Amino acid sequence: MRATDVLIDGLGRVSENVHAVLSGLEPEVLNRAPAPGANTIAWLVWHLTRVQDAQVADVAGADEVWVSAGWAERFDLPFSPADTGYGHSTDEVARVVVDDAGLLRDYYDATHAVSVDYIAALTDSDLDRIVDTNWDPPVTLGVRLVSVVDDDAQHVGQAAYLRGLFS
Repeated sequence: MRATDVLIDGLGRVSENVHAVLSGLEPEVLNRAPAPGANTIAWLVWHLTRVQDAQVADVAGADEVWVSAGWAERFDLPFSPADTGYGHSTDEVARVVVDDAGLLRDYYDATHAVSVDYIAALTDSDLDRIVDTNWDPPVTLGVRLVSVVDDDAQHVGQAAYLRGLFS
């Protein structure tokens, strides 16, 4: 098995969980916070997808699906198209309101497809390329992609917990 196969498998597991969380979800559950100031399923899935989209586009030298495929317009959120949700305040989290779980799923699927296509074209030696010198040690492409899988897994796990809590 190649290292890129492991990364693709990890993203595939995130995809399965995103689909499970969003399947048949009504807007009131999608946008419900378990407590004042807490994240919602809508924000969690939007954020994990935005982070994956932004991070993979950056290392691939490509445009983000969010902008290039018109998802920013479809969601019509009150943020800059560059916003990924990182560091969002309680008020900003509350402004991510999505009335259709299918919209979130479709944006995730588009991002997932681009991510998998990019990773599938890599060789294992490509993963050693330094992509960020702002850290010590500098971050390699492989480490950045593992970080994306890890961040996605944590956020979709939180979304799954909320779905169970509200069921």
